[in-house]
Amino acid sequence: MIIFLTGHRGFIGQNLKKELENDGHEVIGFEYEDGWKDPVLIPVEKADAVIHLGAISSTTFSDVNQIMKQNYEFSLGLLEQCCLTSTHFQYASSASVYGQLEDSMKEDGPVQPLSPYAWTKYLFDREVEKTIPSSNCIIQGFRYFNVYGDHEDHKGNMSSPVHKFREQAITSKQIKLFKNSYLYQRDFVCVKDVCDVHIKMLESNKSGIYNVGTSNPISFEDVANIISEKYTAKIKYIDMPPEIEKQYQKYTCADLTKLNQVINKKWMTVEEYVNNETHSTQIQE
Repeated sequence: MIIFLTGHRGFIGQNLKKELENDGHEVIGFEYEDGWKDPVLIPVEKADAVIHLGAISSTTFSDVNQIMKQNYEFSLGLLEQCCLTSTHFQYASSASVYGQLEDSMKEDGPVQPLSPYAWTKYLFDREVEKTIPSSNCIIQGFRYFNVYGDHEDHKGNMSSPVHKFREQAITSKQIKLFKNSYLYQRDFVCVKDVCDVHIKMLESNKSGIYNVGTSNPISFEDVANIISEKYTAKIKYIDMPPEIEKQYQKYTCADLTKLNQVINKKWMTVEEYVNNETHSTQIQE
């Protein structure tokens, strides 16, 4: 297949490009920053599928006009192009749409977006849900939960705790952990599994929005302990910065009922990833 991939230089994009090529697909990358700011310019009619990962991904990004333009309006235009050409369309949504809800995280359940980023993802999901019933193309959205893995180096403060803790343990033998981190449980999903979901779903004609997580949350403290034991590092407890405390998710857990009806999947655990010596610590160009 010929696959157009937006955001191919990002964390998930780098991994997905590599996995798609290993699977025999031809991948052509597009980046908003390289001048592809008008989705009409992207010749989607030449692709078998478009996978749209490009976005402002920071949950603390505060320029609402810019994030609406880049995350929401661009996505709408790309969706319209794919619908006109009947091109298979996959895109990255986010579990951030669930906010601090803890009882149920189902695709058709309540949402509580708490940041401009989360709102752009939710608003686009709404448009997708309206579009699917009358569309001739396959449309698949994936609400990523807490993704971690190879090629996170360039993300800085937005990198996952798995990456941050591991880098701290290797470089300084000390992991900085927020106080009371045993109270915060997240559904950490390895980027390799995210890529596997994308590839498996390219073979499916089932449109819809799907959660992508393991459905087995683990606390930040447990993650730190796993990495601390692996690299014989100490844990230093620090205060949580007030600017992130209000929108900090205490608990995430993907309800996989819908995804499990379409594909079979075995998920990697954080411990399996940390103890796998073959994964990369550097960005590969």
